[in-house]
Amino acid sequence: MTNPLLFLLAALTLVAIPGPNHLYITTRSIGEGRRAGVASALGVETGTLVHIGAAAAGLSAVVAASATAFGFLRYAGAAYLVYLAYRTLRSRQDLGEQTLRPQPLHRVYLDGALVNVLNPKVVLFFLAFLPQFVDQDAGAVPLQIAVMGLATALIGLVSDLGYALAAGSIGGWLRARPAFQRRRRHLTGLVYLGLGAAAAFAAPSPRHT
Repeated sequence: MTNPLLFLLAALTLVAIPGPNHLYITTRSIGEGRRAGVASALGVETGTLVHIGAAAAGLSAVVAASATAFGFLRYAGAAYLVYLAYRTLRSRQDLGEQTLRPQPLHRVYLDGALVNVLNPKVVLFFLAFLPQFVDQDAGAVPLQIAVMGLATALIGLVSDLGYALAAGSIGGWLRARPAFQRRRRHLTGLVYLGLGAAAAFAAPSPRHT
């Protein structure tokens, strides 16, 4: 790995920029509470570990180079987010109520993992970012990618948890307001629909996740 300090600074800078994952975690934490936000953050970074393994094995490059594979991943991710929106918009605590029914934490965790595994922008991120810091002369390129990927995932987890905890605090205040309670199911569903649309139109070019 060339210049580890430069890599860490670049990773910190990129992870600090709010992206779709942050928006997803924030929405979940505001809508369903801090514990749901933390479970989402853990799920998202579990999905990141899958991408790290794929990048180290060279599978990410294959997916990015194949229009069919990239399109499948893109539309599968978009479809899952649309499904989350549908599930949210149908949710009731009791018949006639307009509030969200909290999901079990294991399901929230799985949702976060699947959302990130099916996010084609994460594939592109690792292809664009990590290779810049690989030292070809040092050999063991897959190991270098894995180490840098794990470092990025750890930084991402700290960032995600920060968003989850902060949003959970804000969400507790908002959920005490009847006006927000009446609208949060629809607002959450619209956010998921927006994220799904963004995933569906993801261009096959590197960008931040």
